[in-house]
Amino acid sequence: MFLPPSSSLLAALLDGVARRYRLPALAGSSESTQPASPATMLALAIEQACEAKSRGEAPDAANAQHFTDALAQVIREALRHKAGDPAFQALLMRHRSDVVREYASLSAQASHDRRQIHATVNTIAHPAKQERLGAGPQRDALARLHASAFADAWAQLDTAVQACLDTTAITHDATLRRGLAQLRDSAELQRLQRLHTLASDQRVRDYQSLCERQGPRPGSASAIARGASSKQRGAEVEALASESLERLAQRLNEVEREVKRAGRADDPYVSYRVVNSMRVPATIPASHERAKTEWDVVLLRQTRRQPSTSADSAAWDLCLLIEAKASVDAATTDLPRLLRGLTLLAQADPTLVYEFRTEQGTVRVNGASLAALQTDAVALARTVLYCCDASADATPRVLSPASRMQLLSAPASLEFASALADGHNPACTELEPVWRELIEAPRWRAVLGQYSTLRQVRELMVHTLDLREAVDNLDNLGNGHG
Repeated sequence: MFLPPSSSLLAALLDGVARRYRLPALAGSSESTQPASPATMLALAIEQACEAKSRGEAPDAANAQHFTDALAQVIREALRHKAGDPAFQALLMRHRSDVVREYASLSAQASHDRRQIHATVNTIAHPAKQERLGAGPQRDALARLHASAFADAWAQLDTAVQACLDTTAITHDATLRRGLAQLRDSAELQRLQRLHTLASDQRVRDYQSLCERQGPRPGSASAIARGASSKQRGAEVEALASESLERLAQRLNEVEREVKRAGRADDPYVSYRVVNSMRVPATIPASHERAKTEWDVVLLRQTRRQPSTSADSAAWDLCLLIEAKASVDAATTDLPRLLRGLTLLAQADPTLVYEFRTEQGTVRVNGASLAALQTDAVALARTVLYCCDASADATPRVLSPASRMQLLSAPASLEFASALADGHNPACTELEPVWRELIEAPRWRAVLGQYSTLRQVRELMVHTLDLREAVDNLDNLGNGHG
């Protein structure tokens, strides 16, 4: 297999770029003059269990006790009145209260119900239809109906519907009468009215307060603004990563030109290019479900025998994939999707060439370079970088938010928390069902291996400034490579 001289420089870059987000072995990270937090102790107990299972051994009783003791402390912390976790406290309220549980269920489908009611009301009383009517009781009644619906005044909507049905002109219109009756009796309106009634319950108000402490409601102006800000930050990270990779491609091209001038006439011509937003074609014969199908920044390499070969028509090999993230947590939650995306690419037929759409136009990629992709740790380190511009935490979290919430959401954890909320002091052994699930149940496998996942993500992650510096110092990094 031909490896161009520039490949050693690329390897040097990946070896030499600073990894400021890297995590130590968990045992080492918990050694401090300060006592470890309950979350750290819980992560350590989970990691000890994971290591025991990887050796083919059953975790011992001491490990189980450390786990239940630490989980109990994490639950107690989460329940603290002001400094606790509003998301967990809201979850506990849903667990303990039928009224809150019903409210949460109705809230989850309220947007759909609202859209349905608006659509139904528009078929009956759209302003354009009102304009076609002369001034009078029918037009006034339909106007009140439309205004009530679009003000989300569900309690008044019943009255508005009845006022329409009592209007003489509408009484004689069978189509209008039928539509109004269907609106009045619709399940969507009944659910929205019930939601309105429940909103006045004090338990629901307390629940709403907890939800508001978690951040802006989905779909709200604040949530939209926050999402736009995060998207903008991600775009800025991608632009910086792309700029660094462009500089890398230029340097690698210079190296190849120098080697070609000094080498044999029959040496191949090698060149590099960078593309953005590379979208996986449907022609790759594998499931695209839940897999990454768009790659932010991609370094491609082309090897050809003739200098006249058109760069547009000749196929390229995939060299390096960069994913831009606004935060470390975003990369952690993205990793499973990224791995599925690599597995998808690896299903390519090595004898074919595939066309990928990118911001720079369509590029042709050799299936052989895709089929060679692997997802083990060594292969990932040579293929993928997560790029971020966030500061590295002085004391990074060693228990991922997703794993923590899965542990807190377990039925035994909620029962333990419920007993605490009632003023009791349950024994930590009440949490042993969570331990057994962690050790035995397949759906807990991600939690059991959660620290390995955190370490893997952070090994793949570099800061935008560190990537730029590594590219600028590429010649120094390359000494001894090749």
